[in-house]
Amino acid sequence: MNKITDLDLKGKRVLIRVDFNVPLNGGIVADDFRIRASLPTIKHCLNEGASVVLMSHLGRPKGEVVPALSLDPVAFCLEDLLEREVMFSEDCISDDAIGLSQQMLPREVHLLENLRFYPGEINNDSEFSGYLAEHADIFINDAFGTSHRAHASNVGVASIANESAVGLLMEKELKYLGETMNAPEEPCVVILGGAKIGDKITLIKNMMGKADSILIGGAMAFTFLKIQGKNVGSSLIDEDNLNTAEEILRLANNTNTNIVLPLDAVAGPKLSDDATWRVASLDELKNNEAGYDIGPETTMEFEMVLSNAKTIIWNGPLGVSEIPAFSTGTQAIASAVIDQTEDGAISIIGGGDTASALKQYGLDKGFTHISTGGGASLQLMSGKQLPALEALKEYA
Repeated sequence: MNKITDLDLKGKRVLIRVDFNVPLNGGIVADDFRIRASLPTIKHCLNEGASVVLMSHLGRPKGEVVPALSLDPVAFCLEDLLEREVMFSEDCISDDAIGLSQQMLPREVHLLENLRFYPGEINNDSEFSGYLAEHADIFINDAFGTSHRAHASNVGVASIANESAVGLLMEKELKYLGETMNAPEEPCVVILGGAKIGDKITLIKNMMGKADSILIGGAMAFTFLKIQGKNVGSSLIDEDNLNTAEEILRLANNTNTNIVLPLDAVAGPKLSDDATWRVASLDELKNNEAGYDIGPETTMEFEMVLSNAKTIIWNGPLGVSEIPAFSTGTQAIASAVIDQTEDGAISIIGGGDTASALKQYGLDKGFTHISTGGGASLQLMSGKQLPALEALKEYA
């Protein structure tokens, strides 16, 4: 699999699959994190004397043109970030769009309209892939966030392009979510949150024997606690995975992996912005109370384990972090991980909900790497293959 730095880009047209699936608010980009993450690859191509064609999806238009999901606002945002003109086509495979790409001069930038306005994108249609490939000489995949999907723009085009490679962002994601996780510097601590064990089974099993400790918060912790016979009040239980939780605890024991579960919780009778809440040990939880965040005693226990870590891998908020009252645990552990990173540890944050929670409270700086992908990062962290990367390996 080629890297972008392996290729001669001077005077070439480069088609880059980027991930510009960003939130819009009133026709303006509300969060440019993913756009900024793509800049090193775009700037590298421009500096090498290439013309750059960018393609991405936005939202889920289901193969139809949805004006509210146009990438036009992204073009304006990108112009500001690059400080240069970005040409925009209102289609991704029209004669006009392809013609514009083929007439571009070195160091010009062209953004195509939303790929998912066509059903051929998600269906990995060969004809649609062929039209996309006409835009350029070289294909670069830098959209880690969609690399777990076998779509036309990341699998189909790779099978047609004369030359292909991964971009700088993709390379960085693979370094931390692949290489570092396969052989982490010890002690290695994994932090897991979220609601359901089912989403994290493969990740947990993949890290058994590699991680020294696994800290479990979020609603999924209560499923493990119930297996241990602890009082969980009315906390959410993943009933479908009780046996799996028991198997994981047994596997942890066999691999000498230290699983650390909550000792207390921030609990309340209902989940809402104005709900009453209190800190309670597990024994003190009432039948009508559910835990919505890790409590202070648990936070201190987690911080103690993290204080010796050389590698920290985090996937999933530790509470219902959208609600400030139930975000304290996530914020406190984020600060502890940042401190440990400053002391030389490698910290890797899985994308999606974890990254969103940290950004919400201004805690998205100071980590070694925050992934741009949610589902893709979970899949790679779980040791699974990504279709987009397999295509680049096969057809390079």
